[in-house]
Amino acid sequence: MAATQVGFVLLAPGWLVAGVVASGLTAAAWWGRRRQRGAVPFAGAAFVLGDAGLAASCRQRLSLLPALLTLLAWWSWSLALARPVFVTTAPPTPPGRDVLLCLDRSSSMLATDLARGRTRLDVGKQLAAEFAAGRPHDRIGCVEFARHADLRCPPTLDHTTLGELLQAVQPVAKDGPEDATAIGGAVAFAAALLRRSSAAGRVVVLMTDGDENVAVAGLPREIAPAAAAQLCRSLGVRVHTIVLGRQQTRADGSAAALDTRAVRELAADTGGRFFTAGDAAALRSVYAAIDALEGAEFAVAEVRRAEWYAAPAGLGLLLLLLAGLLRRSALAVLP
Repeated sequence: MAATQVGFVLLAPGWLVAGVVASGLTAAAWWGRRRQRGAVPFAGAAFVLGDAGLAASCRQRLSLLPALLTLLAWWSWSLALARPVFVTTAPPTPPGRDVLLCLDRSSSMLATDLARGRTRLDVGKQLAAEFAAGRPHDRIGCVEFARHADLRCPPTLDHTTLGELLQAVQPVAKDGPEDATAIGGAVAFAAALLRRSSAAGRVVVLMTDGDENVAVAGLPREIAPAAAAQLCRSLGVRVHTIVLGRQQTRADGSAAALDTRAVRELAADTGGRFFTAGDAAALRSVYAAIDALEGAEFAVAEVRRAEWYAAPAGLGLLLLLLAGLLRRSALAVLP
């Protein structure tokens, strides 16, 4: 939106009084010189111009010009000292955030306990797209992960395209080489992508249904959730974590309680919140809570001020120089 003009404002209007005083002193000095009696008696201009009918010359008509130019110079300088500024205001821009949605696509996301006939991943993708559509001022992107993390969509304001790319996220093959859950690696990858962001906030929303099962053997190249939290904290990235489902299924087919300790600590260590969602309605409520937590901060209209003291100051100097030149040349007055 275009800036709205406010106009000129004087930051120190008291200096205008100095212009009035200087003008008064200049006028008084000029009047005093006019009334001063000459050292040598001489017939006045009225005698010469009176009955003889001699017309006043151009120099006589302009004899007051140096004094007027001096008065204008004083006024210009007093205006410069009053510090005129041109003020404009621009409407506030909502302070958007850069958000990366981290979606777990391991084979366990094929469970259908959140909604009848729909997998955890399908429900998560739909509600993640709805969350993005409700935040038009945020740049939102998507990271998909299983054993490894990949950038599906960089942070963008084009949330329509983001929704299409979210729907294209597919689970990895069950028991394949990619079928694992590297939470720490995915969060660290997302934080690194947000490193150069200059947004008002940098946020990662992690959605998973399992716990870390990659960085558990102490391998040097794997990043544990605690290490990822430390990286996020150093970069100013806040992480909200969401655990889907009510239980997990072991390799032998038996059910086990969800282990949420690592993701709970990950959220707490980065200033985020930890959530659980046992069904689609609960997940929608979780995204609503995150939307409220990451609400837009108060935006103040930008005020721009341009100093204009140089113009009247330069004009005053020019007028004074011109008055001096006229007094010493074309309009010189002998004693």
